[in-house]
Amino acid sequence: MIYPKHTPEIIKPLAKDLVFELPNDRNEIYLTFDDGPHPEITPWVMDQLDRFDAKGTFFLVGQNVERYPEIIDELKRRGHAMGNHSYSHPSGWKTGNDQYFADIEKCAALVECGLYRPPYGQITLSQTKALKSRFRIIHWSDLSADFDEKLQPEDCLKYATHNVRAGSIIVFHDSEKAWPRLEKMLPKALEFYQEKGFKMANMA
Repeated sequence: MIYPKHTPEIIKPLAKDLVFELPNDRNEIYLTFDDGPHPEITPWVMDQLDRFDAKGTFFLVGQNVERYPEIIDELKRRGHAMGNHSYSHPSGWKTGNDQYFADIEKCAALVECGLYRPPYGQITLSQTKALKSRFRIIHWSDLSADFDEKLQPEDCLKYATHNVRAGSIIVFHDSEKAWPRLEKMLPKALEFYQEKGFKMANMA
């Protein structure tokens, strides 16, 4: 599987309607978690964030929200932000616009928010133009790649930490597929961010 772990600088000016980072002078970084909620993994992630006085932004899949609505209340209670990650996780590159927008709307009926992250980071120009007036379309600067079963936790930790600066948007996944790497890597990443003096803020 070939994919960039860090968004190349050359791409950012070519996709001005996508948010790759949020530069700031507060030394804030933004930890994001995709594909939940999960009944065990998402609460575990929240517990890890609590240990480091950190807040996250959770990009939620509508199908999972329907299965575990109680976790949404807990995310709110603990002060985390939420984003729309579609209802059934379709690729924008492989899905017609009408079907793609309907999928997003189905999730929007369950999750009220102004953030949207395209599944797989795949979205077309026409889809972006149609959605940008309603959502901030959030991409990322750094991808932990915790979903990649060929990687070791140490690899994911490196991808999640070595390029971080104020404003970085870092992707993790609170999913069963990512769990073998996330469990071992996330606490070490949080410790690293804290030691470097970063404030881990949500995107609300």
